[in-house]
Amino acid sequence: MRVSRSTVLTALSLAVASAGAHALAAQTYPTGNDPRNGLRAGMYDAGEAAENMRLVSFSKKPAAFDSAQGLKFINSDLAFKGNVIVQGNFAGFTVWNVKNPAKPEMLAVVPCITAQGDPSIVGNLLFISAEGGGNRKDCGNQGVKNESEHMTGVRIYDISNPRAPKLVKNVETCKGSHTHTVIPDPIDKDVVYIYVSGNQGARPATELAGCNNGTDPADENNSLYRLDIIKVPLKHPEQAEVVGGARIFTGLDPAPTSAMRREAQSSRGARGGRRGAAAQQAGAASSSATAAQAAQTAPAAPAIDPTATGPRNCHDVTAYPAMHLLAGACASYGLLVDISDPMHPKRLDARADTNFSLWHTAVFSNDASKVVFTDEWGGGTQPMCQATSMMEMGGNTTLTISADKKFTQHAYFKIPSAQTAQENCVSHNGGLVPVPGRDIMVQGWYQGGVDAIDFTNPDHPFEIAFFDRGPVDPPPAAGDSNASISRQRGTIGGSWGAYYYNGYVYSSELARGFDVLELLPSDQLSKNELAAAKLARFDGFDPKTHEYNPQSQPHVTWPPAFPVIRSYLDQLVRDNGLPAARLAAIDKALTAAEKESGAVRSKALHALGAQVDKDAASASDQPRVKAMAAEIHRLASATK
Repeated sequence: MRVSRSTVLTALSLAVASAGAHALAAQTYPTGNDPRNGLRAGMYDAGEAAENMRLVSFSKKPAAFDSAQGLKFINSDLAFKGNVIVQGNFAGFTVWNVKNPAKPEMLAVVPCITAQGDPSIVGNLLFISAEGGGNRKDCGNQGVKNESEHMTGVRIYDISNPRAPKLVKNVETCKGSHTHTVIPDPIDKDVVYIYVSGNQGARPATELAGCNNGTDPADENNSLYRLDIIKVPLKHPEQAEVVGGARIFTGLDPAPTSAMRREAQSSRGARGGRRGAAAQQAGAASSSATAAQAAQTAPAAPAIDPTATGPRNCHDVTAYPAMHLLAGACASYGLLVDISDPMHPKRLDARADTNFSLWHTAVFSNDASKVVFTDEWGGGTQPMCQATSMMEMGGNTTLTISADKKFTQHAYFKIPSAQTAQENCVSHNGGLVPVPGRDIMVQGWYQGGVDAIDFTNPDHPFEIAFFDRGPVDPPPAAGDSNASISRQRGTIGGSWGAYYYNGYVYSSELARGFDVLELLPSDQLSKNELAAAKLARFDGFDPKTHEYNPQSQPHVTWPPAFPVIRSYLDQLVRDNGLPAARLAAIDKALTAAEKESGAVRSKALHALGAQVDKDAASASDQPRVKAMAAEIHRLASATK
């Protein structure tokens, strides 16, 4: 069993009304025996390490985006529809056909300066986030010379012909769109709303009428402290427009900060950021000592910066329309929001954590009883997964959601490898792997690679698979102090986001291109569980033909099938949820039933289901036994 870099949270995270914090359990820092440690550097010839995951294919970035000029040409997020995947880029987007995952076909490359370029797909419409001072209405790369040329907001494209996307409309917003999230109208299927997270200040009113900066979150005329809401009539996307704002920040105080965290950051040098090899070696011993001391010492009472305010926007929000919920990763807070009425969302709860530098993204469990938030410590451009980087920062935390829709924070998780000072690394975007009976997610960690974890037990998340490459750049030569971002030094790379889709994991590699990976059967993830995941349906639709936007999380269901039943059986074997002899008997009965057909199979399954119903009373894992019994009966009823 792998040593998980997860830490149970006792009480350090802070509720909105919390008055203080307590000590964490002792931390365990990475050892030197992880296969990801010390991989060879290189752009296209870097060393690779993988466990329970394999690389199916790699495709280089298109020539139009093959540049490492700062962040201008890095790849960003992914959106899915059938065999089509749109890969965003700070300078446009690429359209891929993944009918053959072993050899993706590049259908189109659309240059268009957008800054981040996060994509979403609804039907034949593609939405692209645009934020920054250099974005032009005409998508040109010559820069903005006057206000009339400037565009920030959401671009809408028609991709009915994915080989030739057509710009339909630029929907301008006051703060631009760093990210966006699609929320369907709960009544009108021909309307969607787009929640826009923009991190800039408001544009001048002379550039876009109605834009106003301000400091009062309750001021309706203030363009800050709100998520812009765009209404899109799907049959007439040219009529899309901003129709309001989600004011979900009113009443939030500044989030507390921890004196112990600040001291620990200082002792590690520049928040665990880029340091030369000599400086790392010199500081390793003292950093380890500091970490050990910090683990045994209660943190000082959280301090509130009197010059700060509560959040005025979110970095990213994840909607779960089927559950009428939204998880807002809003810089200094994680929010839970009711979106039953998308035009009038209501904040249900908020959580701050002195160890979270930037609440960044979120992933719900399928039953919406949990949510995993990520912390983008260092903004995604810094190496925050080094051996001495703070364990509590730059990773995930799992929060449970009670029946009355309140958060309780549980544990942290961080990848258990020691990345180098040349590798920007922090937890980033991901989504669920749809295994019945378990909460599993896969995500990108920039140059920390692609990682899959199980967070079924919110107090003990653990790693089950990974794929990683060595750094894009080699370490600096002795005496070389050049730390500029270039092909030779400090290239920003790695997995922006990784998502399970139709049996494969797709990862957007910032500097290199586009990866297709596959999870492999192991003692942590069985063949049956992987087979069941391939049967999953999103919001009742077959994802082989329907769209998937990770920030608009679909509800996953499974058809009645033997792999679904056997997934629960494998889980019961793994955790000893029933006596071994009983598990073997159930396996034998399932095998016999599978050999039959029609009424004979149905009768055999109903009989087995009745026996398993009785097993639940004495099982150590009653919920999973009951779930397996229900699936047995469901398959029996579906068998004709």
